Parts: sequence; structure tokens; C-alpha cells
Amino acid sequence: MELEFAKIKYIHTWGSLATTWGVNKTMAQVHALLLVSNEPLSADDIMKTLKISRGNVNMNVRALIDWGIVRKEIIVGERKEFFVADKDIWELFKQITRERKKREIEPVLKVLDELKEEVKEDNSEEAEQFKKLMDDLSSVTTTVNKILEKAVKADEHWLLSNFTKLIKK
Repeated sequence: MELEFAKIKYIHTWGSLATTWGVNKTMAQVHALLLVSNEPLSADDIMKTLKISRGNVNMNVRALIDWGIVRKEIIVGERKEFFVADKDIWELFKQITRERKKREIEPVLKVLDELKEEVKEDNSEEAEQFKKLMDDLSSVTTTVNKILEKAVKADEHWLLSNFTKLIKK
């Protein structure tokens, strides 16, 4: 009984923490449930464990599949769809990083470039300050993008050793 209690506590804690990162609580709970499950789970299994509706399960599983961190699994002789989460936490981190770059960082860079282009011909003092601000924001965002790109391409040991060096400085 202690293991089941620990799993449920993890699922609910992970869901609560995820909201601080801008992730839907239920989506995080579904993912956490799939992470701690040794067997593929059906929508019915997820509904029963988390006490959520079928629509909520379907919407969140679809989002997790879109993120590339959950996949469907076929079980011979079963008509239901079953779902599993990749258990390799390093690969999970890299996939989430790829998606966040694509969904959050890259659109910001595009907008900043468009904004700089809009005022390219304006040489007023106010426009120059605006351009500098856009350049500064672009520089920081580009740096973050490059760091995330290195994290995605790196293996676990390389990233951790370099991160440790940064902290010690």
C-alpha cells in the first residue's frame, strides 16, 4: 500500500508543480501516471485513477502525444487504445526542451526581428531606443536559444559537467 500511496502523491505533486511552469495540471498528472505505470494504460484506466472525464483524458493524452512524450501502444487482442510514456528522463528533458524552443523561444525571435524591421527607417531618438531594446531582447533570447540547442544535442554527462562549471564560477 505504501508504493501506491507514494505514486499517487507523486502524481498530484507533479501536477501542482507543473502549473508553476505553465503546464496544465491535469496534463502533468496524466503524464506522471503514465511515467509511474509499468504497463500501458487505457483511457478508462487513466479516468479511473485520476477521477477525470473521458474528454479530459483524450484532450490531455493528445497534447502529450503532440509534445512527443507519450505514444500509443497496441496490445494484441484489445480494441482499446493504450498509452505509454518514455521512461528515459534525459530524453524526456530533451524533447520538452525542443518543444518549448519551438513553441516559445523561436516565435519571440521572429517577432523581435519583425519589430526591428518595422522601424528600420525611423532614425528618431525614440526609435533608436526602441531598436536598442529589441536588439538587447533579441541578444538575450538568442543566447537562451543557443544554450537550449546545446542541451538538446548534448548527452547527459556533458551538460551536467558544463553546468557544474558554470555554477562554480
